[in-house]
Amino acid sequence: MTHNIIVRSANTSDLEDINAIFNYYVANSTCVWTTNSCTEAERKSWYEEHGGTMPILVAESNGRIVGWGALSSFRTAYTIAGTLEDSVYVHHDFHRQGIGGRLITELIDAARRNRVRSILAHISGDQEPSISLHKKFGFREVGRFREVGLKFNRRLDAIFLQLLLTNMDQEADK
Repeated sequence: MTHNIIVRSANTSDLEDINAIFNYYVANSTCVWTTNSCTEAERKSWYEEHGGTMPILVAESNGRIVGWGALSSFRTAYTIAGTLEDSVYVHHDFHRQGIGGRLITELIDAARRNRVRSILAHISGDQEPSISLHKKFGFREVGRFREVGLKFNRRLDAIFLQLLLTNMDQEADK
């Protein structure tokens, strides 16, 4: 377990590291189904699309970015109704050190502060560690699309998990 992890809001100087972590998974994993690396311009545009209610966080250890997480729009109508999608990526040299859990915890806290109603996670069916991690934080499987992904000549299922932040309505009634 890495104890010297700081989770903070990302800034533009973090985009190169965020992209490097993401593009590693583009080339080496089924957690991202695309085979095209994200360019610097695409990452900058992505960053600019996130506003105050869609945070981008980084996990930093000794000045090095070792993971990142974000809340993003899944579909416009869902976003309007208070649902966002999470993304969590941990540098491949830093797995199983609690970084993913720290990022999810901070994303859930940010969602609550911003009165988000629910968080979706869209995970490749073969990514059991990510599915298990999300379930540890209360996400529940709400859908499975069979063989809708294709990467490395393998058909992949899409698993959708959801965390309902149900106490938001109760707090609004107070």
